Amino acid sequence: MTEDSRLTTNDQNQRPLRRMKTYTGGQGYVYQYYFVGKRQSNSTTRPTTEYIFDVTSDRKTMFAVSVFLPDEALKTWAASHGRALTDAEQYGAIKMRLFRAFDEIEDMMANGRSLQLDASTLEELLSTLGVT
Repeated sequence: MTEDSRLTTNDQNQRPLRRMKTYTGGQGYVYQYYFVGKRQSNSTTRPTTEYIFDVTSDRKTMFAVSVFLPDEALKTWAASHGRALTDAEQYGAIKMRLFRAFDEIEDMMANGRSLQLDASTLEELLSTLGVT
C-alpha cells in the first residue's frame, strides 16, 4: 500500500460531504437543502420508500423533511406506461414534490416535514418533467 492510498483516522471519521442546494419558494423563503438518503419506511401500513432531506430556511436551524413514495403509486404508473420508472425518474418526482411544498407551505418546519406522493401527483409531476 502506498502512503497516498492510506486513510488516516481523521479521514475515516469525517462525515460525507453534502452538496447544499438552494431553492426560492413561492412563499418568499430561500431554502437550502441536501439529500440525506432513502429507506424502506416502516411507518405506514403499505410498502413505501422514504426519501429524507435536511432543510433550512434561515441557515441556522436544520430539520428533516421526508417524502414518502408508496410502491403502489410506482406500480400504477408502470401499469399505465408499460415500464417501470428509473431511480433517477423517481428522484426527480421526489424533488418536484419537495419544491411544491417549498412553494405552497408557509412554515415548512411546522407543517411540511412529512410529504406524501400519491399516484395522481406522481403522474402530474413526472409529466412536468417530460417523463412518459
